[in-house]
This record gives sequence, C-alpha cells and structure tokens, in this order.
Amino acid sequence: MKLLPILYGRSTLSEHHVFENGSREVRVPIDFIVYYLEAEGRKILIDAGCDTMPRFEMVDFIGPVAALKNHGIDADDITDLIVTHSHHDHIEGVKHFQNATVYIQREEYEKGKKYIPEGFPVVLFEDSLKLCEGVRIVTVGGHSRGSSVVEISAGSKTYVVCGDECYSPRCLEEGILTGSSVCPERSRAFLEKYRSDEYVALLCHQMPPLTR
Repeated sequence: MKLLPILYGRSTLSEHHVFENGSREVRVPIDFIVYYLEAEGRKILIDAGCDTMPRFEMVDFIGPVAALKNHGIDADDITDLIVTHSHHDHIEGVKHFQNATVYIQREEYEKGKKYIPEGFPVVLFEDSLKLCEGVRIVTVGGHSRGSSVVEISAGSKTYVVCGDECYSPRCLEEGILTGSSVCPERSRAFLEKYRSDEYVALLCHQMPPLTR
C-alpha cells in the first residue's frame, strides 16, 4: 500500500470557519491537498481538487493534475476517485480523471452532479462503502449533509482522510468543533471517534507534519 498527500496550492481561511467561535478578523493558513493511494492494484485518488478557487487568494497554485504529474502520476492512470463531499474545491477536478469510477455519497451527488461529466461511471452509497480490502468510505455528515471520510487500514494503523470534517489538527487534539458544520452533533461525534489513538488523521487543508 502506498499513500501520498499531493499539495497543489495554498491560501488562507477566516478563523471562524476553522474553529467554532473563531475570529472573523484572523486569517489561518491552509493547504489544498488531494491524497493518492495504491491498494490491491488500484490507483485511487481521494478528492479531485479544483482548477479555480473563486474569492480565494491562492499561492503556488498548480492544480491537482500538474501536482500529480510532479509525483510521476498521470490523471489517466487513476482507476478510482473518491469524493468526500461536493464543495467546489473537492469535486471540480473530476473531469480530468476520465478512466476513473467515481464514488460519492448519495446526497453529495445530488448537490455536486453538475461537476461529473456525462458518461462517467458513478457509484453511490448511503452510510459506508468498502472500496477494497483495507479501504472504506464512511459518511459523517458534519461538514455537509453527506460529507465522508476515508479509512485506510495499514498494519496496526488506520489512517483517516478527513475531508473537511476538520481543517486543523487542533480540532482533534483539543476537541474543538470546526466552524464550518451543518450538523454540530455529527461533527462532535467525528471528533470523539477519530481523536482515538487508533486513528491517524490526515487533513485535506493541512499537510501532514513530516511532509512539510
């Protein structure tokens, strides 16, 4: 199994989006990341990223396709594309991965299907879906109604690609809710589950420390 964070740009976000009760005046640095996973002969991309990000001032922005190429990965090589939720920066790039089957929670599909070109194979799920041995997509529904995370079992560790269920490690370390939640109750359940030492959280807007 191979798992890589793929950084394709940076920006900032208002602190009140990052943390519950955060300041509207303070800006917090964020990264834009997709995750590449090889498992059981599949070449899996977790989130499609975006080509544009309106109203954001982007830095070092190259987009997900160019960023993947920098790691020797071609968009046409992707066999499976998991979309954690249908917000623009996680789904706009679907069109680039023409050989991939798209996996997306049913409610998120209804909101984001305009981004998925006609003819792309799509697999919908409700609460969870086992993609292959050791890879499971789980609906949380905190950040948006059908937003999901991806659990990746590797030996004694389970890595969790968190989508936008939290933007900062502090949310998990200190039990702070994100400021961007449609369902705080589900966001709290996410924190309670994935704060456990059983899991290693991988965020989509902050590079893992060892890769910085």
